[in-house]
Amino acid sequence: MSTYRAFQATGVRNLQLVELELTDPAPGQVRLRVEACGICHTDVLAVEGLRADPSIPVVPGHEIVGVIDAVGAGVTAWRPGERVGVGFLHGQCWECEPCRRGDFVNCLNQEQTGTTIDGGYAEVAYARASGLVRIPEGISAINAAPLLCAGLTTFTALQQAPTRAGALVAVQGIGGLGHLALQYARSLGHRVAAIARGREKEAYARELGAHVYIDSAGTDPGAELAALGGASVIIATASSGASMNPLVRGLAPNGKLVVVGAAPDPLTIATPDLIFGTRAVVGSLTGTSIENEDNLAFSLANEIRPRVEVMPFTEATKAYERMLSGRARFRVVLAATAA
Repeated sequence: MSTYRAFQATGVRNLQLVELELTDPAPGQVRLRVEACGICHTDVLAVEGLRADPSIPVVPGHEIVGVIDAVGAGVTAWRPGERVGVGFLHGQCWECEPCRRGDFVNCLNQEQTGTTIDGGYAEVAYARASGLVRIPEGISAINAAPLLCAGLTTFTALQQAPTRAGALVAVQGIGGLGHLALQYARSLGHRVAAIARGREKEAYARELGAHVYIDSAGTDPGAELAALGGASVIIATASSGASMNPLVRGLAPNGKLVVVGAAPDPLTIATPDLIFGTRAVVGSLTGTSIENEDNLAFSLANEIRPRVEVMPFTEATKAYERMLSGRARFRVVLAATAA
């Protein structure tokens, strides 16, 4: 086999199935046969032409699970046959100042899988060895794929503040990120509040671990959280700054609003809501590859699973549209062989 199939994005919403040359992995890289690739809303950066130069073809997808079939020069910790994952952060360089200080998430020379470098809408993918995640036995490629990004992002966000077991933790938005955040928060021993618009997601939210459901269409979610004693942490996953604005008032003293949902509109926060109560608003960007292994181990031990719709790799365009429509419950995963 000298070529492999992949979906390349060029311009705006132009995904084309192409044949790419199969090459040996570069030094420090591995090559893997893709078993599954989750579809994430961040894939819009590639498909909707939101990159620096949309005319340069790129293969989207950054929730990749596959089996290594070749390793490049200098790779000693990984071998062919190992099942691995690749997330949004493609692997740190080890040399820039953040890396030298141990801050691998903010590596200055790190590619973004599926956005600045080819990702997993393909039969074959290439990755830096420093970005690889070992996939444990007992979890399928289809279930592991969304955990590599949506799972890691929310699992890490929940650890942004010291929060005791039993404390109130809120999750805003019950979608691809939020449905996992609810499971993590419940498994970590918190009292969990779910916030979403309308009542139609209440049953889902309670099934996933919520003790309390707040309909933000019918009430002020910040006031509702304050009436419950205030949340130690609020994980904001919705792609709307306006929907996050009332949440700060629902934080307990020293509480944190952790923003993981990328929104086109800004947050507007009254300064007294921060000052009185010593509250904070922070962003959280995914995590490191070893933190992802912790995430997978925790998910396996606590039976945390994404709710997925599986589609064959050859229907990547249809699967992307399904994700973009907002009708998926809750993640769409491409499989080498549809399950």
